Formats: sequence, C-alpha cells, structure tokens
Amino acid sequence: MPKQNDVPAEFSPGWIQSLDGRTAIAREMRRRFDEVASDLGGAESLSYLQRSLVSRYLWAEFWIQRQEQAMAEGNDVDMGRYTQAVNSASGLANKLGLDRVARDVPTVRELVSGGGGQ
Repeated sequence: MPKQNDVPAEFSPGWIQSLDGRTAIAREMRRRFDEVASDLGGAESLSYLQRSLVSRYLWAEFWIQRQEQAMAEGNDVDMGRYTQAVNSASGLANKLGLDRVARDVPTVRELVSGGGGQ
C-alpha cells in the first residue's frame, strides 16, 4: 500500500502510520502523538485503548483545524459537522485526561546502585 501524503478524509485505524514519513504532515502528526503520549505518562505506558483514542483525537483535531482554516478563508463549512467534531474531540480529550501524568523516574540512589527503579 502506498504511503499517503496527507491526513485521510475519513478516519481509519493506523492512519498516522500510513502517512509518508518524509512529509511535513507526517512529522507533525507523529510529533503531536508523541506530545499527547508524553502528557499521559509516555507512549510505553499507554494501553491499546489509549493509543486508539489518541489517534482518533488527533484526526478530529486536524479535521477541525481544516474547517477553521476554511472559515477563515471565507469558505462555507457545515457548522453541524463542525460542532459535532468539536464535541467529539472534547469528549476524547476528557476521556484521555486533561492533566499531565508524571512518569516514574528512578532516584539517584537507584541509578547509582544499578537498580534503575525496577
């Protein structure tokens, strides 16, 4: 399957991985995923469901931004779909959590002793 050069018009699982990594949009979407994952305690600590919700949130956020750009350029936007998307993104954000999650980090003593907090 060829890599995509833009965010797909319809959500599908794995859409971020389907983006051509050489494109600016792919780098931006992966940066955003990493940033949200970091806020949730790190990608390695996310469950399958959390990763799925993050992917859906990022797709919705991008779609919303495209609609807002269209409005700013004076184009017509389906306000019902726009409002529904904003509400959906808000719900996903609330489900994921709006607060940062602290990562477990080893103490200096654990690092020196070679325990590394494990």
